[in-house]
Amino acid sequence: MIEKHIIVELLIAAAVGLLSSAWLLWLRRIGLRALTRLARTTEGKLDDLALSAFRLPSLLWCLVLGVYIGLTAAPAMPTRMGQLVNDALVIVLILSVTIAVGRFLAASIVSYAEHLSLAIAVTGLTTALVKGVVYLCGALVLLNTLGISITPILTALGVGGLAVALALQGSLANLFAGIHILVEKPIHVGDYIKLESGQEGYVVDIGWRTTRIRMLPNNMVIVPNAKLAESIVVNYHLPEKRMSVLIPIGVSYKSDPAQVEAILVEEATRAVGEVQGLLAEPAPFVRFIPGFGESSLDFTLIVQVNEFVDQYLVQHELRKRIFARFQKEGIEIPFPQRVVHVHTSAVEVPTAVDIGTEGTGDV
Repeated sequence: MIEKHIIVELLIAAAVGLLSSAWLLWLRRIGLRALTRLARTTEGKLDDLALSAFRLPSLLWCLVLGVYIGLTAAPAMPTRMGQLVNDALVIVLILSVTIAVGRFLAASIVSYAEHLSLAIAVTGLTTALVKGVVYLCGALVLLNTLGISITPILTALGVGGLAVALALQGSLANLFAGIHILVEKPIHVGDYIKLESGQEGYVVDIGWRTTRIRMLPNNMVIVPNAKLAESIVVNYHLPEKRMSVLIPIGVSYKSDPAQVEAILVEEATRAVGEVQGLLAEPAPFVRFIPGFGESSLDFTLIVQVNEFVDQYLVQHELRKRIFARFQKEGIEIPFPQRVVHVHTSAVEVPTAVDIGTEGTGDV
């Protein structure tokens, strides 16, 4: 049975621990308020990120330190019990510090990536690697603190690395392909790309195993990094977002090419500022290409849009404006036609019909 004086010392230790924790929590509250006021006066985000990352762990640190102070007030505590409590406090402290530091570094890299012009784009893979390195260091420190030698562990990891690599070669291939994509930077998060298989959309994230692409219908395409690195990809945001849009337009052979060209340029120029995504520079222009079609004079109107998806609204609005202007100016847009030979008795009568008419053989 536990002696009476030991019980008394344990109660005293508990009271000291509670009072110490309460006092430390009060100091923490005052310190956080002062740091918050200081952070509001600075332009950088580093202090804000530090407050966000360490606010919750600091609560745990106050409790751990309070318990430790309480233990020092109980010298009669059994050695075995005291050692177990100390080990538990060390484990909690190291794990909380490791997690807080990992979150702080990951958030800092995300916040300052563009400002610092990092060579590696910041994605889910980047933050995962940063956290992984911090967590690994924390685990090694924890083992060493608990008296567990890490040298045999590192040796075993080196010997077993080949077996692990063979067992996880698919996952490792995707991991290193993701790192290759981040370093070479053929695509970035936010780019609009088209895959060799035909899917296209915005890059949402480049993870440690897969890359996520959000298509225009708001569906997600999940592509393994290894396949993405080996496929042909069209990036519509490189070297810049701005791109040319070619709009084919056909008119009757009776039309004046100079007049048609002037109307197309005029309507496209007038739409600048009124149609979202249509750019004024470079100015819209027209080329008499492909030229002489089977039933029409074929022109190509070239305009500049801000990015890939803007072309749909731009084409929609320009075609409506051009059609209305052609009707006003009396410029005909011909229907495609073909000649069908109809045999009646011994007389062959050629007849021109619309291209959509059913039946092309002899009657």
